[in-house]
Amino acid sequence: MLESMDHWQLRAALEWQAELGADEACLEAPVNRYEMPAKPAAAAKPAQAPQQVVHLHEEVGPDPVAEAKSAAARAPDLAALEVALAAFEHCELKLGARNLVFSDGNAAARLMVIGEAPGRDEDRAGKPFVGAAGQLLDKMLGAIDMARDATDAQQAVYITNILPWRPPQNRDPLPEEIDMMRPFIQRHIELIAPDVIILMGNIACDALLGKRGITRLRGTWAQAHDIPVMPMFHPAYLLRTPAAKREAWHDLLEIQAKLRS
Repeated sequence: MLESMDHWQLRAALEWQAELGADEACLEAPVNRYEMPAKPAAAAKPAQAPQQVVHLHEEVGPDPVAEAKSAAARAPDLAALEVALAAFEHCELKLGARNLVFSDGNAAARLMVIGEAPGRDEDRAGKPFVGAAGQLLDKMLGAIDMARDATDAQQAVYITNILPWRPPQNRDPLPEEIDMMRPFIQRHIELIAPDVIILMGNIACDALLGKRGITRLRGTWAQAHDIPVMPMFHPAYLLRTPAAKREAWHDLLEIQAKLRS
C-alpha cells in the first residue's frame, strides 16, 4: 500500500499520525494488530538423566532380648547373674529405680517363689517381698513350715521377681519389659534348680507359662523348665481380697504335699 503512494500522500499520512500523537517509531516495520500470531514451535524437552535408585539403610540398634540372652547365658553363677543384670542397659526401668532387687533367701532351697516386680518398699530395701505383701507371704510360707531365712534346704525358700526394677507408680510391666527379663529369670531358675516353683500373680505366669488369668490358673500344677509350677494369688491381691485366702491355703497344702512326695 505504501509503495503506491506519492511523496505528498506519504507526508499527509505522516502529519495525520503526528496529530494523533504517534510521534515516535518503535519498530522498524509496521505491525498488523489483526494478524493472528503464529504458534511457537514446541520446545524440545531436555533429556532426563536416568533415575538412580538410592537404598536407605536404617541403622538398627541392638536387640534387647538377644543381648539379654547372651548376658544371661554367660553367667556361671548367681553372683555373675546379678552383675549381668546390673550392667544391662536396655531396660528403662533401671533409670527410675533406686536399687536392683535381685533375690532373697537360701540358694539351696527346694522351693522357689517368683513374684512380679518390686514395689516401693522393695525398691528401697533392695530385696523382694519386704512390704505388707512380703509379711503376708512369710506367714503363708510359715504355715507349711517353710521360711526364707531357713538354713536347712528342706525348709528353705528362695525368692525373686520377674523384673528386678520397680515400674513407675507400681504399674504392670510392659510386654517388652517382660521379654527382656525372661532370659535372666530362666537362667535364675537353672542356677537355683528348685524342686517346686510358686508363680505369684499374672505377670509371673505370663513370663514362664505364656498365660494369664490367675483365677483360672491357680490351684493347677503346670510345668516350666521341667519343674512343677503352682500358680497362686499374689499376696498383694490377698490383702485386698481376704476371701481368696481360702484358695491360697488350698494351694499351699498342695505345695507342701508335692515337696514331701
